[in-house]
Amino acid sequence: MRKFEIGDIVQHFKRETLSKEELEKNPNKYLYEIIGVSKHTETGEELMIYKPLYETDCIKDANYAARPLDMFMGEVDHEKYPDIKQKNRFELVNDKIEEE
Repeated sequence: MRKFEIGDIVQHFKRETLSKEELEKNPNKYLYEIIGVSKHTETGEELMIYKPLYETDCIKDANYAARPLDMFMGEVDHEKYPDIKQKNRFELVNDKIEEE
C-alpha cells in the first residue's frame, strides 16, 4: 500500500456502515484530509496528522487529529468487523483536494 501524500483525502472503514440517508445528510462523514507525518519529539514515534472533513468531537479544542502511523496504516480487524470490505483502516478516496 502506498504512503499517503499531503492533501490526499482518505476514508475510514466505518464509512461503509453509513446508510444512504446518513451519507446524504453528512456526505463527508468519516472523510479526512492528510496533513502529513510527524515524529514525537521524545519517543521518535511517527504519527499521522489528519483533519476530519466533518464535525466531530475527536478534535474538540484542536485543529487536527493524530494517530500512530502504524495504527493509521494498519488493516481492519476483520474478526471484530466481519462485514467490512475495506482492507485497511484508512484508504485513499482521491489524490488531492481540488483547488477552486
